[in-house]
Amino acid sequence: MAIKILVADDESRIRKIIGDYLANEGYDVVQAENGRKALEAFYMNDDIDLVILDVMMPEKNGWQVCEEIREESDVPVIFLTALGETHDEIKGLDLGADDYIPKPFGYERFMARVRSALRRAGKSNEAKYKVYDL
Repeated sequence: MAIKILVADDESRIRKIIGDYLANEGYDVVQAENGRKALEAFYMNDDIDLVILDVMMPEKNGWQVCEEIREESDVPVIFLTALGETHDEIKGLDLGADDYIPKPFGYERFMARVRSALRRAGKSNEAKYKVYDL
């Protein structure tokens, strides 16, 4: 079963870029354009393996979404946001995020952090092989 990732960002262009990155790596992607819809998608899809959140979204901001998710789940959360100040990163991590990536971001670093968060959560798209003596 493919790993499912929720991407919440109010900019459709960013959602498309991130969605394409993740889909090209074999992940299933669920998208939301605001914080309220992100929470709806999270609760409607009980098999979300990772959440990627923008901070500045309408209806509910990313801080609020992260807090609500943390009340219910320990699913990995990565903030991907234009708020790049140190105090913003600290706030995100203190709210329970597993990682914090400021925009603009590069593909390789972004994907490495996604894989790292999933690995720490015991999830991986990589094939696992066991070797046995015959």
